[in-house]
Amino acid sequence: MKKFKNTSPVIFSLIIALSMLMLSSTASAVKVKQLAPDFTLASNKGTNIRLKDLRGKVVMINFWATWCAPCREELPLLNDLYKKYQSKGFVLLGVNIDDKRQLANKMVKELKIKFPILFDSKQTTSELYDLQAMPSTFILDKNGVIRFSHYGFKSGYEKKYAKNVESLL
Repeated sequence: MKKFKNTSPVIFSLIIALSMLMLSSTASAVKVKQLAPDFTLASNKGTNIRLKDLRGKVVMINFWATWCAPCREELPLLNDLYKKYQSKGFVLLGVNIDDKRQLANKMVKELKIKFPILFDSKQTTSELYDLQAMPSTFILDKNGVIRFSHYGFKSGYEKKYAKNVESLL
């Protein structure tokens, strides 16, 4: 995924769909039962976070953007999930793809999000995960293997997420 500066959600969706069609025969999208691609990104907590360093924990990676209405709806529900399972070895990483961190920070503050937000402003990590929709969510087991993937968000998905996390803890 290349930089989509000020791109509307409709145009972004069309770009993703066309990219998927063009690359479907050659792309190697991340798949369930595959080791999650490693990455290191700066966080809103002031430190860099490396995925590989989280082995031994169940990890949810949620890619989102400030212009994404379903993301805005989903983030507070993810915050509740984080609060519920954090003490049991669950880590939630919100990966923001906006090119301006201040947009993400403003939304995180407004929604009172407590889990770490990582900044993928150059969208290199997003490319590794070959996003098919916004938001895109991957749930990893304690060995760093992708066990569940979810694309988009609709009310009720948070219940699926909780079941997925519980099955891995």
